[in-house]
Amino acid sequence: MNTRRAFLQTAAGCAALMTAMGARAQDPAANYPSRPVHIIVPFGAGTTTDQVARFIAQRLSEETKQAFIVDNKPGANGAIALRYAIAQPADGYTFVLGTNTTHAANLSLFKTLNYDPVKDFVPICNLIMGGVILGVAADGPIKSVADLIERARKNPGKLTFGSGNSSSLAGGVVMRELTGIDIVNVPYKTLPAAMTDLIGGQIDTVFGDAPAIMPSVRAGKVRALGISTKERVPAFPEIPTFIEQGIAGYEVTGWIAAFGLRGTPPAIVSKLNAMMVKAISSKEAATMFGGNGWVSIPGTPEALGSFQLKEIERWAKLVKAAGIQPE
Repeated sequence: MNTRRAFLQTAAGCAALMTAMGARAQDPAANYPSRPVHIIVPFGAGTTTDQVARFIAQRLSEETKQAFIVDNKPGANGAIALRYAIAQPADGYTFVLGTNTTHAANLSLFKTLNYDPVKDFVPICNLIMGGVILGVAADGPIKSVADLIERARKNPGKLTFGSGNSSSLAGGVVMRELTGIDIVNVPYKTLPAAMTDLIGGQIDTVFGDAPAIMPSVRAGKVRALGISTKERVPAFPEIPTFIEQGIAGYEVTGWIAAFGLRGTPPAIVSKLNAMMVKAISSKEAATMFGGNGWVSIPGTPEALGSFQLKEIERWAKLVKAAGIQPE
């Protein structure tokens, strides 16, 4: 009898173990990640997107004890990277850091886009958001936003603004729309190239994010006239908003978010979201990105999906207002 009871107990234990193992095997997130994960970045090393990717990679590697590898694949407004990404297996071991350029504006900037920012991707987590800063040459004739507007009205079509991404383009377009001035866009492939020409006197102004603008401001080569957020940014308290300088309703923001490949198991999406929310909500993140005027905006995958659709609509209006013809 004792032998029979022991046998039955052992059998029951084995059955429970097998059931648990089976359930674990059916859960793709149970052992995730079990090998290196690749983070595809659509822009070059040193950009804000790259900095966020490396911050996230380090934190997720520390938490999971598995490598998160940053792959920079710049070019074609991010399209090269995203086209590469969607050719990879949708198993959670490849995801991208997208922006308002790659996952919203590009739909209106290109006649044919070799990826679909909605259909080809699944939202994971919104990460950070920040405004753009208007810069002019420190030794140039423009000393303030009011000065710029006055000069533009006296010389319609003569003043220029450089842009190197969709946010910087929007900075000039929104100013043009809200003030009625005729200021001409000069597009660049990158913001550093625009900054070089600004300092060299080839263009009059540049709208750009803080990492692109502020080093030249601190070096005394560029004067920062205004920032496109609703309120002044703690990192740059000396830079007034455009709103407080009399341009009511002026607000332009850029953002960075994580997107998985369409078909990525929901359990893995949830696990990545939880880890990213933890990382981007940390004091370290606030210190690192707050110093560049960015704020953390983590949330659910569903919230990012809704936000993205609204951004696609917003950028379509901005591109139309800019008079830009899709390439």
